[in-house]
Parts: sequence; structure tokens; C-alpha cells
Amino acid sequence: MNESRMRRCRDRVFAMVTVSLAVLLLPVAFLSRPGRARELACAWALRLRFPAEDLTGLTPRARAAFDSARTDALWRHGRLLGLTSGHREPSVQQRLFDEEVRRSGSSASARLLVLPPGESSHVKGVALDVRPKQGARWLEEHGARYDLYRTYDNEWWHFEYRPGGVPPRRLPYPGAILDQDTVPLRTNGVRLAR
Repeated sequence: MNESRMRRCRDRVFAMVTVSLAVLLLPVAFLSRPGRARELACAWALRLRFPAEDLTGLTPRARAAFDSARTDALWRHGRLLGLTSGHREPSVQQRLFDEEVRRSGSSASARLLVLPPGESSHVKGVALDVRPKQGARWLEEHGARYDLYRTYDNEWWHFEYRPGGVPPRRLPYPGAILDQDTVPLRTNGVRLAR
């Protein structure tokens, strides 16, 4: 069995176990918070599945949108939504950008994957890097209901909270600057071919 197939199988097993755990935790959650028992049971089960997850630093509305989305994903469709990265301090974002500049050789090429702190939605507390891939697919399909949108073609995991009900235009990569016809023209001053 190839590695990708094994990973999908493992993810399905984790999803089944996590949903089952949420069901078992539901009566306790109901006793604790009757009006929000499903959300609480979901949060407990997902905390056990993704113990290193850190939701602090997200704006209150981005956090509420993500909590609602992941609760619906789990209870309605049996899908798990975990967070690999949410809010980042400016110093952390700068370090990531600097590392990518060193790795790729220039700030223009680094911007294909990482933005500097002043431009990063992670620093603003509205960006969410989600996992697993099935959860990201679910969020891409249903995220507009929660004002959560995938914003880059090259990052299946990156979503942003964008209230207002109007989906943002998806960019090919983080540093893309679009012209009036929404064609990527340049990144950080470097002109791209059409």
C-alpha cells in the first residue's frame, strides 16, 4: 500500500474515533453547557485529536467562525478540522520570511510562499492553516457559510476569515499583485510573464 493511501486510511480512522469520542462526550457537555453541548463536545474531542493546536490570538470573530465551521464539519459530515497555524507574532512571521528568503535566494521568490509580517493575515489573527486535507476540502466547499475562504491556489491549507459575504478573489500565491483584469503581473516589483 502506498504512503498516500495509508495516510488517507489513517485519517479516516482518526476521524471515526474522534467523532465517536465526541458522541460519548456529548452527555457530559450537555450537563456543562446545554445550549452549546455539540460545540463543547466537538472542541474536547478535537483537542484530544490535535493536542498541539493553538487557537489563541485569532480575532474573536475569526475564532467563532472557525469553531462553528469545525463543529458543523464534525457533526454534519464526520470531517475533522484541525489548525496547524493561526495567529503568529510579527517576530515569528519575520523569522519564517527570513528563512524562506535564505532558502529560496530572494525576497521575491520567498513571497511565493511566505509574506513579511506587515502583509500577513496570520499576524492580523484572521488566517488559518488547516488540516487534514479532507477537512480543508470540506472548508473550501462550505467555508463561505462562515466567512472562511481559501485565498491562495498554491496553499490548499490556507484560509482567511473575510466577513461580508463576498468571497475574496483567490490569488495564485501569497505575494501576487493583480492588475485590473486580475492577472498576476508582479510580485514585490518583479514583473511576471502572463
